[in-house]
Amino acid sequence: MPHRYLLFYKPYNVLTQFTHPGETGSPATGAEAIAPARTLKQFIPIANVYPVGRLDQDSEGLLLLTDDGALQHRLSDPKFHHPRTYWVQVERIPSQADLNQLRQGVTIRVNGKDYRTRPIAAQLIPEPTLPPRDPPIRFRKTVPTAWLEITLTEGKNRQVRRMTAAIGFPTLRLVRVAIAHLRLEGLSPGEWRDLTPEERQRLHKNV
Repeated sequence: MPHRYLLFYKPYNVLTQFTHPGETGSPATGAEAIAPARTLKQFIPIANVYPVGRLDQDSEGLLLLTDDGALQHRLSDPKFHHPRTYWVQVERIPSQADLNQLRQGVTIRVNGKDYRTRPIAAQLIPEPTLPPRDPPIRFRKTVPTAWLEITLTEGKNRQVRRMTAAIGFPTLRLVRVAIAHLRLEGLSPGEWRDLTPEERQRLHKNV
């Protein structure tokens, strides 16, 4: 049987897994303990495909799923530096000096240890056209917001949120819009599709 490769637009408050922590007997923690979350099982009726990497419960956007274990391992391995691009709404408006801090790498706390992030691409962008988030982000009249496009080549736990917080601009909304050449366009939240033959070919060529 040929392998399956799927793109999925993960909505907010969906876990990047097919079983809920309650189903496995594991206690829910963090955001999972605050609000009931849906799982991939409620959206994707394909057996034996698994997400490549993770996307936090409170983040949205592009997720790649496959039953190709070798490709999954290679895309998930940080040493291969596969780019992932995010649109990030932050509190207040960063200056170019602030963005330069991100571009050069910042120190974040990961698993109780300081970690210096790799250099990234970061720029201010106009507010993108996105479906409304449910629930919407908190809104404060006295605090402006800005949108950034950030491209990483690594994926530490909650890295984008930790990086923007490190320079004083908390993340309000986070949407992954690209994994390498694969893009979110054409999908709505909760929708999935198979990769095209051209996308599959390019994916294997790049990996």
